[in-house]
Order: sequence, then structure tokens, then C-alpha cells
Amino acid sequence: MLGKTLKAQLILENGLTFTGEAFGYLKETVGEVVFYSGSAGYQETITDPALAGKLVVMTYPLVGNYGVNLDDDESEAPRLKALIVRESCDLPNNWRCEMELDGFLKQHKVVGLKGIDTRALTRALRDNGAMKGIITTRFAEMSESQVKQKFENIGSQLDLSSITCPAKYSIDGKGKHVVVLDLGLRRSMLKELQNRGVKLTVVPASTSAEAILAEKPDGVLVSSGAAVLDDNTLTTTLTGTLISLIAAKMPLFGVGIGYCLVAKALGCEVSKLKYGNHGASYSVKDGKTSRLYITAQSIGYAVSAPASDVDVLMTAVNGGGIEAIRHKTLPAYAVKFLPATMQCKEAATGFVYDAMLAVIEEGKAHA
Repeated sequence: MLGKTLKAQLILENGLTFTGEAFGYLKETVGEVVFYSGSAGYQETITDPALAGKLVVMTYPLVGNYGVNLDDDESEAPRLKALIVRESCDLPNNWRCEMELDGFLKQHKVVGLKGIDTRALTRALRDNGAMKGIITTRFAEMSESQVKQKFENIGSQLDLSSITCPAKYSIDGKGKHVVVLDLGLRRSMLKELQNRGVKLTVVPASTSAEAILAEKPDGVLVSSGAAVLDDNTLTTTLTGTLISLIAAKMPLFGVGIGYCLVAKALGCEVSKLKYGNHGASYSVKDGKTSRLYITAQSIGYAVSAPASDVDVLMTAVNGGGIEAIRHKTLPAYAVKFLPATMQCKEAATGFVYDAMLAVIEEGKAHA
């Protein structure tokens, strides 16, 4: 709908400002600013729990042109704080469209900022790294000291309870039984496992190793999800849970942030990326076959050094970073990227789930 526009401004912690128009839900918001480099899948990005608390910049210039349909949501509701775009489409055109992007953001109380130079903002984030930012319509009234105080007041604790499932639930299947530790998992992950006949038990992130083992699973999947490594207390607790599962010889598999946690539990070094990997165009190379895969990723951390008893299976084509690992003797396997997502529909990356089931079989054979 066309109407009166309201000016809004993004203020970065290094002093850079970008002035545009407010859309979506109107309120002031503060958080870490990251950019998403994919050319499609804005709805899946908005509803990805991995972006909880973030102010997300879309590098593709036009967003919202096919509207929103509830079938493509990756979770129950968006967890990001704001969506920043060059241009937002007011009149979407698609037979599956159920509502406009603006209305979707309003419904879920997500702030929108449009009409800024997203290329310049992305360059600033690439050069300086991810930064805190404020989106406000009251920028003309705010002093430097007020802006500084708002940045200082940003909490460092992640409310994982608002992202993980509130209670255990099950999905029937005739195949292997896998417990999924929900750190903010994507629905497409469950769909891929269901397609393989896997019986699923999804448990909250706070579930102990003892409670997981009591489910008598064939294996455990540590899901992709929120930036739990930003919180030292959460990191320590979750890593301890995985170390206990490894000690019990439970087949273990990690994706996204789950990959980093599994890696830490195996003794690998994990470090924060300068500006994170968020997008659907990351090229990955299989070290054994030399085959290349185009992957989707949404993560702010990476394995910077493997442990001596961990093999590196895949690496990034650009930069050579570690993308997949496997323990040399234990049934533990993890990948940094998001296999077979709705944003990156290269079905070939679905092999990751097949590899997980193979690890479970091997783990049972050596039990």
C-alpha cells in the first residue's frame, strides 16, 4: 500500500549512518548487523532461527517480489530484529503469495529499513566486520552519548528458550531413530530426514546427555541454529553435553552451529568469523573426490584448527576454510553448511544426511 513514508536511520557503532524509509513494524531496535548474500530465499532467511537477534542486510536489490507464503517458513516465526533492503516490493506477483512482506514483518514485529545503499553497507561490514547497529526514526533527536549508551546496553546473553522447542516431540518413521538437539533448527532439515524414513525425537537445547541417552536413539543430530557460541555459559553447557555423548560412543552429527559445537567437543579450535557466512553461494570442495558443491550457510563461527584425531573432509574453495570434519575412530561427523535447504536446492548436498545414517551404521557395527 502506498502512503506517507517515515524516515529512519541505521547508525553503526563506528559512526557510519544510512538514512532510508521505515517499513514493517515501527520501533527502535539494536543488534548485530550482518549481511545475507543470496539472490533468493528471503522468506527462509527471515524465518531462520540462526539469525536470532540480528539486523539482516539483503545484498540482492529487490526483496518481496513474490510475497510470502506460510509453507516456506523455516520456523514458527522470525527471530531476527530487523530486515534492511535496497527496495521492498509493494505489489508482489506469485500464485503462492498469501501476503505482502510489509504485512508479514508487521505481524511478527520485525523492523524494516529500505531505500539505503545496501552495497555500501555491505562493503562497510566486509571491511570492518560485523558491527552493532541501531535503527531508529528518532535519529535527529539522539545525541552521540545516547547512541553510545544504547550500544552499551545491548545484552550479551542469548535467550535460547525462545528459539528451541519448548518440549520434546516425536515424528514417526520406520527407519533409524535420531534425537535432534534443537538449537533453532530449520524445518527443511526435518523434512529431509523424514524423506529418508527416519524416526525423529526433537528435544530442547537444555536436554542433558542422560535424558538424550534415555531415549535410546541410534544417533544424535545437533541442529543448525542461533549463535550459542556468543554466550560462554551456553557454550560450556552444550559442549559438556556432547562430550558426554561422545564418551558413551553415541553416533553424533552436527550442522551449522551444531558443527562448531561437535568440533569443540572433539577438541578442535573454533573462532568467530569476521563477518560470518550468510547466503546460498558458498563453494565447497570434497577433499577425496574433488567434487564441488554450492552450499547455503548461516553461521558466524568456523573451525580454525582440527584436533589431531579429526580428519578434514571438505574445504571452502574461496579461502580454504574447513567445511566438514570426521573423527578418525569415533562415530562423529559434522558439516558447516546447511544441506539441501529450500534456499539452495542443489539436491546433491542432501548426501550429508545419507552420510549421517552411514555413520550410525558404522557406530552400531563397532559397538
